[in-house]
Amino acid sequence: MVTITDKAKERILQVIKDEQYDESYFVRVAVTSGGCSGLSYHLNFDNEEKKGDQFCEDKGIKICLDIKSYLYLAGTELDYSDGLTGKGFEFHNPNASRTCACGESFSV
Repeated sequence: MVTITDKAKERILQVIKDEQYDESYFVRVAVTSGGCSGLSYHLNFDNEEKKGDQFCEDKGIKICLDIKSYLYLAGTELDYSDGLTGKGFEFHNPNASRTCACGESFSV
């Protein structure tokens, strides 16, 4: 299961409002090959379920992961930072044995 912080929830709700997404949309989180540490995080909004999708919900936000990503992201917390050193979603992944300096890729 992926959990989200209150700041991430606020930002997700703002994006949904700004983009005028209806209640059929959910947050899709995925892991793909790439990045300087080998695996990269991806986050987008989607309203189409795909075969093998795994769903969880936290703080009223529906989160979708494909089965491969689910294995890498179990226990991960999604946060949002709007600080001076960077703005955007951040993944706090207990399964990552190494992350790159920018936090956008990891390895297990």
